[in-house]
Amino acid sequence: MLDRVFSIAGLISHDKAFEIGFYTVLVAVIALVLAKMATRSLQIVPGTTQNVFEALLGGILDLAKEVIGEEKARKYLPLTATLAIFICLANLIGIVPGFEAPTSNLNFTLTLAIVVFVYYNFEGIRTFGVVKYFAHFAGHIIWLAPIMFVIEIISHCSRIVSLSFRLFGNIKGDDMFLIVMLFLAPWFAPLPAFLILTFMAFLQAFIFMILTYVFLSAAVLEQEH
Repeated sequence: MLDRVFSIAGLISHDKAFEIGFYTVLVAVIALVLAKMATRSLQIVPGTTQNVFEALLGGILDLAKEVIGEEKARKYLPLTATLAIFICLANLIGIVPGFEAPTSNLNFTLTLAIVVFVYYNFEGIRTFGVVKYFAHFAGHIIWLAPIMFVIEIISHCSRIVSLSFRLFGNIKGDDMFLIVMLFLAPWFAPLPAFLILTFMAFLQAFIFMILTYVFLSAAVLEQEH
């Protein structure tokens, strides 16, 4: 059934990698256009687009400062806000008939998870240095240090799996749910389904963003505690 679903990118090429790449670039362009519209003429009394973006960034900061503190929440806002907006748009575009959500592809979500994994470890190393950063993986009990170190390494690597599969699984499931509903009840089911999937698109972007802050917090603040 999924092979018979119309895709605009499929009119150009039936290669799945091309289709996901096409929608990824499209989402990036939409995000850049929206950002340009919001910052093109900043005003004290903001217009609609500026107001929406200001509310979004303010909301992210309010949530993040409870996790990592206001200073670091602002420091990492460019990364986390970009991820939130990009993922949200990537989720939402899959709700539009003829389009496919890039986040329904595991390669896409895995790439995002690896970016977060590399970045928060880099920030931890930059904050404390290589030796001190990895030393806390071993814990405080010397004779348990080798075991704890291995467990911590596995735990950190599992975050890649957790981030990527959570986002992929939820959006892929949402896409399949929408397709089934459209086939079974094309005239009555779409509206409630679209509302549910729109909510899920925002929710999954929020979860990915807040987990990024949690991992950054553990990397750059744990030694202080």
